[in-house]
Amino acid sequence: MNIQIFGTKKCFDTKKAERYFKERGIKYQLIDMKEKGMSRGEFNSVKLALGGTDNLINENSKDNELLVMLNYLSEADKEEKILENPQIIKTPVVRNGKKATIGYCPDVWKTWE
Repeated sequence: MNIQIFGTKKCFDTKKAERYFKERGIKYQLIDMKEKGMSRGEFNSVKLALGGTDNLINENSKDNELLVMLNYLSEADKEEKILENPQIIKTPVVRNGKKATIGYCPDVWKTWE
């Protein structure tokens, strides 16, 4: 397994995801969305696994202007804005190759082991 956890240090679910993999002795890589964000390839892989860009957007984000703007952009422009503003993505995004989840999903992760 090649686990990547995209999240933030303050996100409770990100901490729970880290604990899940740590307790099982599964190596993972934590990517802080505030510091680094996702590469275009990572974003596309996650987008495909989750069924589209809209599933990545955190509707409870504090950036209300950006949330409204995303409704009026083309799909390509929407992706660019999300990559530029990773704080709009729900966390944690847990990726294992071509598979991915959003949020705390231990039932799905068990099937990866």
